[in-house]
Amino acid sequence: MATTETTLSGRRRFWFIFTLLTGTWTMSISQSSLSTVYPTFMHDFGISASTVQWLTTGFMLTMVVMMPVSPWLLDNIGFKKLFLTVLILFDVGSLIIYFAPSFGIMMVGRLIKAAAVGVLFPSYQSILLTITPESDRGSTMGIAGLVMGSALASGPIISGVVLKFTDWHGLFLVFITVATILILISFITIQDVMVNKPSKLDLISIVMLLGFAGVLYVVNEIGKANVNWTLNGILLVISLLAVAYFVYRQFHLQTPLLELRVLKTFNYDLAIFLTAISYIALIVVTIVFPLYYQGVLKVSPFISGLSLVPGAVFLSILNPLTGKLAEKIGYKQIMLVGMSMIVIGWLILALLTTKLNLLTMILLAALIEGGNAFVMMPAVTLGANSLPDQLISHGTAVITTVRQILGSAGVAVATLILSNVTAAQLKAGVPTLTANLHGYHAVFWTMLGVEIVGLVLALLLRDERQQN
Repeated sequence: MATTETTLSGRRRFWFIFTLLTGTWTMSISQSSLSTVYPTFMHDFGISASTVQWLTTGFMLTMVVMMPVSPWLLDNIGFKKLFLTVLILFDVGSLIIYFAPSFGIMMVGRLIKAAAVGVLFPSYQSILLTITPESDRGSTMGIAGLVMGSALASGPIISGVVLKFTDWHGLFLVFITVATILILISFITIQDVMVNKPSKLDLISIVMLLGFAGVLYVVNEIGKANVNWTLNGILLVISLLAVAYFVYRQFHLQTPLLELRVLKTFNYDLAIFLTAISYIALIVVTIVFPLYYQGVLKVSPFISGLSLVPGAVFLSILNPLTGKLAEKIGYKQIMLVGMSMIVIGWLILALLTTKLNLLTMILLAALIEGGNAFVMMPAVTLGANSLPDQLISHGTAVITTVRQILGSAGVAVATLILSNVTAAQLKAGVPTLTANLHGYHAVFWTMLGVEIVGLVLALLLRDERQQN
């Protein structure tokens, strides 16, 4: 493994982590802030809402395919080259979008950026966990959670401020500028902190990874109008077969693309589902709550966006604290607190059947997002601590891939329930407000059920302090 004690300490360690997290933060902002510009894209390029949505769907599908490739890249390329390549791809993608004469060209730039983000998101966690002693990993990942949480909070703000003074090109000019500066800084601050373990790239496994994208694509088609379900059914079957063969192949290759034997570790398996279940709660809040604000409370899109900021700020503040607490009192105890907060938040939403005011919704969002701070990054750290150091990169790749797939599935199911229950109530002659409330409460009860499963999984965790 990397000789972190001699190569990374003091200022060198600080600037290494600073550059790494700044790059990750910038890419996270790029991922989350674009939806506010969709109406402008539709106008400028003369495209429909379903077409512009491919900027999100295509991004997500590309990420899911690239995430499992990240361990092989870390083992074979070296982190400095990999990080610089990721930044350059992100920069090139942003430049293509900036100068794009058509939506098709813009889509090419977006997919290039997605490939970069898909590689970096598992890799940055692997690197942080690798260069940090096990006793300090909770604090380090808490700081990483602070950075990612602040990206969630500041994304709509940065996007809104930039768009207030310029058009959508200005947003990408910001990304280009920051990425270019980071490329220059990285030549000095980023080092190879993992020993290369060269291996042959299994192209068949790469092709089979497309099955994950296929499954996720079909999941995101649920609830949409005019979907050809015969074609999508065939795609789903083919995709599931591809995923099944990918899994089978990883267990039978001497050097697999993705080491799935990590799944034989009990605490790690629980950590996968805990980080995914907490992520479902977080992403459903960020998608469904703005719909409630605008559809039920009739606030403007601007107020709706700002209403997400307090919860995201609370999440950011708690992340470093929960990391330190996990090191002191144990990861199981911390995650039980977090899952309890998330369950209580959804329980209150499910039980309060009347229309809630904006302040109440913001406070409940903060409760759920605060619970996420006690679960998601601590679960990633616990999962890594359950594995040998040489398997950490594979472990984080599996966790981030599963989290992305289940998070997207959670949003698809939540929006499907919301639209179908509301439509059924309207068809039965129920007033619009009441019909909407029935739809949202069906989502709240569903989320409560999902998060109770997470609470049970947290109870099943083995307390590693008692094992040592």
